[in-house]
Amino acid sequence: MAVASSVRVPYVAYLRVYEPLAAFPEPERSYWARYAKRDATPTALDEQRRALGDLLPTPPVPVPVHESGDAFVAVVDDVTCVCPWRTRLRGWQALASLEELLPASVLDAALPPVVRRQATTDYERWRERNPDARPWIRASTWHIPVRWFVLFDDDEREYAKGEPVPALRYRTPMVQARRRVARGLRTLRDALEEGPLIDGLVDVGRWLEEFHPRSLVELDYGGLVHAVPEGQLAEDRSAAEVAEGLAALREGDGERAGAAYEKLSQRWRAVRERQFSS
Repeated sequence: MAVASSVRVPYVAYLRVYEPLAAFPEPERSYWARYAKRDATPTALDEQRRALGDLLPTPPVPVPVHESGDAFVAVVDDVTCVCPWRTRLRGWQALASLEELLPASVLDAALPPVVRRQATTDYERWRERNPDARPWIRASTWHIPVRWFVLFDDDEREYAKGEPVPALRYRTPMVQARRRVARGLRTLRDALEEGPLIDGLVDVGRWLEEFHPRSLVELDYGGLVHAVPEGQLAEDRSAAEVAEGLAALREGDGERAGAAYEKLSQRWRAVRERQFSS
């Protein structure tokens, strides 16, 4: 399939779950088994360009007419795992959040109300037929939520100084991700009042429970590598700083926890501010 290679790729990071083939019912399991044996599969860059390319026609196509048959593939300890794109489902979910992110005038210019209403109607009908559907991928634009780093250890950090751009990701077994979420929630609830940080981690934990226990969880900096100078990216230890902050809270050291959180906040505040630079 041709892609709109001239479309600018957004600054988006991803939290993905790769499930083993055994987690899928037939005939989907056989489909993914054949898919994983292909010589080459599309990349995250291909997925982004295809989605953005749909916004070029007039009127734009905010949500694909048909669900994607593509996935990301990972082989870990000889076990093949796949992360289905589910671009259509994620498109509907992203569309629902746009009203909170963009001014009405900007949103109406980009996606006319009639287009959004039709997409909403299509989604409601689809949900009636697929009430248990959930995405394997979550996305975040211009930053990475602090709660995502709770799932990972600094030892799981993978940095590659590549061409034309570097890459940074974390990968961990599902059992480790769930254990860290549970421990992080206990720490936060013992030290803090209920708030967005705790609510967000609860939400991530519930999402992870939807998947096979032998799944793989991945945090990919994705397009954010374009927004961070390479030297800063190489030194980014966000997961370690989150772990340091949680350890300090468990020990009752509020000053050390605050220092770790401030260091993390400054890094990601600087990234988010780049979206307003010319």
